[in-house]
Amino acid sequence: MTDDLIDRLRLVRTSGIGPVTFRQLVQRFGSAGAALDALPDLARCGSGKSPRIASADDARREMAWVEKLGARYLTIGQGLYPRLLAAMEDAPPLIMVKGDVALLDRPAVAMVGARNASAAACRFARGLAHDLGGEGLVVVSGLARGIDSAAHDGSLDNGTIGVIAGGIDVAYPPENAERQKAIAERGLLIAEMPPGTEPRGRHFPYRNRIIAGLAAGTVVVEAAPRSGSLITARLAAEAGREVMAVPGSPLDPRAQGCNQLIRDGATLVQNAADVVEVLRPSVIGHVAEPPEAFISLPADDVVEDHRSTIESLLGPVAVAVDELVRLSGASPAEVQLVLLELDLAGRLDRHAGGRVSITA
Repeated sequence: MTDDLIDRLRLVRTSGIGPVTFRQLVQRFGSAGAALDALPDLARCGSGKSPRIASADDARREMAWVEKLGARYLTIGQGLYPRLLAAMEDAPPLIMVKGDVALLDRPAVAMVGARNASAAACRFARGLAHDLGGEGLVVVSGLARGIDSAAHDGSLDNGTIGVIAGGIDVAYPPENAERQKAIAERGLLIAEMPPGTEPRGRHFPYRNRIIAGLAAGTVVVEAAPRSGSLITARLAAEAGREVMAVPGSPLDPRAQGCNQLIRDGATLVQNAADVVEVLRPSVIGHVAEPPEAFISLPADDVVEDHRSTIESLLGPVAVAVDELVRLSGASPAEVQLVLLELDLAGRLDRHAGGRVSITA
């Protein structure tokens, strides 16, 4: 149990600290420990209450729990943390893994789809996952009912990664307990939430961005409009990853999401060869570099002249950070510091695509 891991875990578990804020704090102060020391003053600059900082004892208890479960932590920018995932703007600063971590070194494709999938779609997904494994691809999915379960079953012998919405020791849905155990023994489980966390609705989009982030591309097999599977596909597209979809009957509502994706530009795939053809030219074997997302932040006194202007430009409608820089006349570093302070004070909402708004 290193001091640095304890500090990182404390910072991750501190109220109001999301992935973007975590990266900015560590980048600005040089370490998680120094960032923890600076939090109260930064929150006061944002005219808010000091965040509730997780204690070292809390961190040690969680670490002991993770060790007892046979899992381990991977921290962003260090060791075995997956580089494709690290390239995501909102990559989790810390994940827990259990199983064969060597799978993280192999090219991966995500497979997602309807929970109430048809029998034909489940059979197709299982066969596709098996064939993709035969092509050397690890299959990543979310351990949900329907397509996710079929994808894991088809790829278990050749390499599968299950991303959990709750704690790494919590099986959801309950009927997947044996499947989750098998993946821990023969594949790899990944979780972001603390052990013992029962999954809630807000956790599933977080899980979906990990699924999309781990993979070179995402294949959707049956998905209704506005489903979680389409969220995963959107996140993959926003990250510059390939999006593929299996077409379905226009008479089946469960196929409408896939057909819409294809109409909007996703690649139509019918077999494993189609998926490999899409991924091989540009992605298989390519290692993404983590983003140079955050520049050096200035000292507080440099920002004072622009603070009120930047805050006045923010409202309930999300706006791009680049637009704040242009309209305020401040430097990108000054804008980032003001946003960081507002975030720590609980007054900022961060949205996809680097957009921000004031908390309603």
